[in-house]
Amino acid sequence: MRTARKGSVEMPAFVRQLVKETEKRVSSFFKGGRGAAAEGEQPGRGEKEEVIPSPYLDRPVLDKLTEEGCARWGLTYALGSMQGWRANMEDFHNCVPQLGGELAEWSFFAVFDGHAGSTVAQYCSQHLLGHILATGGLGAEDDPEKVRGSITEGFLQTDKHLHSVARREGWEKGGTTAVATLISPYYIYFANCGDSRATLCRSGQVCFSTEDHKPYSPLEKERIERAGGSVSLQRINGSLAVSRALGDFSYKGAENRAPVEQMVSPEPEVFVVERSQADEFLVLACDGVWDIISNEELCAFIHNRLQVCTDLRDVCTQVIDLCLYKGSLDNISIILLCFPGAPQLSAEALHQEAELEDLLESKVAEIYDELCARGEDPDLLSVLTVLASTPIPGLPPGGGIQSKRNCIISAYYQHRETHNPTVPNDLVGP
Repeated sequence: MRTARKGSVEMPAFVRQLVKETEKRVSSFFKGGRGAAAEGEQPGRGEKEEVIPSPYLDRPVLDKLTEEGCARWGLTYALGSMQGWRANMEDFHNCVPQLGGELAEWSFFAVFDGHAGSTVAQYCSQHLLGHILATGGLGAEDDPEKVRGSITEGFLQTDKHLHSVARREGWEKGGTTAVATLISPYYIYFANCGDSRATLCRSGQVCFSTEDHKPYSPLEKERIERAGGSVSLQRINGSLAVSRALGDFSYKGAENRAPVEQMVSPEPEVFVVERSQADEFLVLACDGVWDIISNEELCAFIHNRLQVCTDLRDVCTQVIDLCLYKGSLDNISIILLCFPGAPQLSAEALHQEAELEDLLESKVAEIYDELCARGEDPDLLSVLTVLASTPIPGLPPGGGIQSKRNCIISAYYQHRETHNPTVPNDLVGP
């Protein structure tokens, strides 16, 4: 992260190994102990243990995919994506900063959150934009009604062609939500199908956000029941947690009903927002983000991070880590689009960030030494537990102490190495 610090400290190999060894316990701490009660439980006497493949891993996959780019009209963007605790990565994306031809000043971005497999999400990431463009409704005149119609028709055509391919190739199982934005010289078009979400920040505040499509929403529930389904456990037929998606054809078989009248509808909600010089940034993300952090919290956090980070990929990475440490068990994907009016690097913010990291380092050292004075051997979790109950001024808005977790871990191991430089050989890495 490029902040007021001169650079991240290169930790010795054995310290990196120690971080790995404590990863699961530390993640459990930041998740509030989620799942801890289940660990070590044994089936009751006489009960037959049923082996069901878990959708979660024993420890998260922390490797991140990142990319960045820009459009000639002033847009910059970055993507961040991580598998996390999920057994498989089912998210896909599409980033096209310039469409070309008479649409050279237009941009398209989308996030696809697959479920029951990744095949549908991958297919849609490759074909949705093409189906939208094939309608012929996008042009230099930038007619909002025509564009809205083209986006909707593009989604419906994608689902129709997807169904044909699925039947031909035998993979009718699975589906994907989709949230997309089409940016023209005058408007920002938002399309949402499912529970991924787009949020626009203008003048430091949330200006617009899409609405999630959940089965228990009144209008969605009404359509589901008319199509012969039911809503229980906040899911369609007690199973599917979203009411609109591409794919999921087992929920689209009601006879004499149009595609948009099925239990699961492929129809997106399309919104149009006129562009403003006060537009700062736009976020597209899957529910692995939104289940953990609110629109307002994410807007505040990114607004703050843009004042201390020069690389948008770093900002995306920090958002992903924040969601992980706050308890997200899902795949996490985010696209951050910055307009010319986005916050810029601030000398004051950089100074405050440096002061915060100095304070955290001193607090970690203080807690460590206090625990040692009591005759305890302070492990990382013990230090984190005490630190979490300690008032810390100046934490990033919307992020809290979880957003500085990497700084805290680095400070802990550096202080521990100072006090206990001798480490068992089996912990020394290559």
